Amino acid sequence: MRRRRPRSDGRKNRERLLETARTAFGAGEIDIPLDEIARRTGVGIGTLYRHFPNRDALIEAVYRDELNRLAVAATHLAETQPPVEALRVWLILFVDYIATKQVIAPALNSLLGGTDEIYADSRTVLTAAIDGLVARAMASGDIRPDIEPVDLLCALGGISNYATGPGWEARAKRLVDVLIVGSRP
Repeated sequence: MRRRRPRSDGRKNRERLLETARTAFGAGEIDIPLDEIARRTGVGIGTLYRHFPNRDALIEAVYRDELNRLAVAATHLAETQPPVEALRVWLILFVDYIATKQVIAPALNSLLGGTDEIYADSRTVLTAAIDGLVARAMASGDIRPDIEPVDLLCALGGISNYATGPGWEARAKRLVDVLIVGSRP
């Protein structure tokens, strides 16, 4: 049986629900009731449940949506920016992704099905994105050929784990420029 494509208003409602949830989670409202997300979005609770049958489904969708945005950004930046600048901007977006992940981590860790599959998917997506951007920057001669793409991710992940207090994101974004300068030939 062939699945129908969602109607455009259904896709828009789903996107709006995700945005409302992302904003609430980002503001620290991890335990926000689902009916409040529906109210803020301007849809009925039935519309929310049509898209997200339970809280776990919504939390997972917000996380996966953030991950997909990062993957799309890598492609867009590679097409529109010089190689090293595309890498630099994407690494800054990666810091934002880490910040979102930190905020929703308690909710993610409470998912009934666990996080193994979600995190495995994220590693695959992130590795593909950074590998492509680094390969492009190497080919242009902007960075050294001995740079391991995953090392850049680990450096930013490390600062996010070490410096979790206020201002860590600004420090991590400054570290992006240090990493880029240190990667130059």
